[in-house]
Amino acid sequence: MEGDEVIEQGTVLVEGNVIKAVGADVDVPRNAKVVNCFGKTIMPGIVDVHGHLGNFRYGLSPEKQWEYYANLAYGVTTAHDPSSNSEMIFSQSEMIKTGQMVGPRLFSTGTILYGADGDFKAVVNSLDDARSAIRRTKAYGAFSVKSYNQPRRNQRQQVIQAAREQQVEVVPEGGSFFYHNLTQVVDGHTGVEHNIPVAPLYNDVLRLWASTDAHNTPTLIVNYGSVNGEHYWYQHTNVWEKTRLLSFTPRPVVDSRARHRTMIPEEEYENGHILTSKSLKKLTDAGVKINLGAHGQLQGLGAHWELWMLAQGGMTNMEALQAATINGAEYLGMDHQIGSLKAGKLADLIVIDGNPLANLQDSEKVQYTMVNGRLYDSATMNEMGNRDKARSKFFFELPGGSNSYPYFSETHSFMAPKCVCGK
Repeated sequence: MEGDEVIEQGTVLVEGNVIKAVGADVDVPRNAKVVNCFGKTIMPGIVDVHGHLGNFRYGLSPEKQWEYYANLAYGVTTAHDPSSNSEMIFSQSEMIKTGQMVGPRLFSTGTILYGADGDFKAVVNSLDDARSAIRRTKAYGAFSVKSYNQPRRNQRQQVIQAAREQQVEVVPEGGSFFYHNLTQVVDGHTGVEHNIPVAPLYNDVLRLWASTDAHNTPTLIVNYGSVNGEHYWYQHTNVWEKTRLLSFTPRPVVDSRARHRTMIPEEEYENGHILTSKSLKKLTDAGVKINLGAHGQLQGLGAHWELWMLAQGGMTNMEALQAATINGAEYLGMDHQIGSLKAGKLADLIVIDGNPLANLQDSEKVQYTMVNGRLYDSATMNEMGNRDKARSKFFFELPGGSNSYPYFSETHSFMAPKCVCGK
């Protein structure tokens, strides 16, 4: 992801949590642990800049969170949650940093600066109001805030000004409102979350957007203006049969969506998320950076759906992969540390059993995940780098848990006949 460069028969040398060397001719120290990836593809970890990872709860924090494991198992090594419970997500982010929890690099806006009435409304009627709201969010540990449907343009501008003063990014949501989206672009937001709810886009919008530095995180998986893109993958694939997904996701989460799926005519998708994706290709060609955001619709696998949908509109495989890696890193202001395989950057990478440049859907075949220099077998999430450590079981893998379906529920659940001793 350093430009369009592809290294054939390359080696990546990692020391601690840093990439020390990348290239076709790397001197490997004698004492190095060697992982043979012949015939596979090594690429940067996926950067999901709009992923809700299940931290809206209050109260006790779990010791391990299945959403984090599911994302790592599918190669998502950095996640940015643009709406979450501040107390929960920032505490867990710190625990991940110290190694007390396993998960992707975790960042968030925390609680959104919500413009509508409710129990967490951010009242912004002056620049000082905006400064106060952002100081509070920054104190939690945020480098970004989400300006969410502040109704008046001057309110949104006050949030931007206060954020500039405190060196904080503003990632707004337009709420599927075209005019909000365009003023967000013009007024200098870091980018726009979700797609523009109008398709196709024409030169007026393309030229306007290209004259700014604003990115777009379209989240085609929850496409605004037409049917959500996630239905396409439920319709076209047997999601409930994916062993890896079920290894890290409670069975009811998968079955309720995958086995009871919405089926619609193909032209609904052509005139839906695919039409939106074609506009994203136009924006890309105009120089606008597009990011990957899977919205937490289906943890881990959803990031690959989003990647594949970016290509359905005409992006090249390389452009789609850049959206999933270096573009998102740049959006978060972290492209000097993550997003590409380069000496000096942090050791976040994945090994794919295939070549996504030839077949983009090979991206799903993640064999190894390395996050911050720690290497995992992606299928099991057992650590296998310089120390071997098997992960413990999730609550849903324990006796009586939901993932024991169908065998366990047929023989051991409270609904099943009890054992009768006799002949």
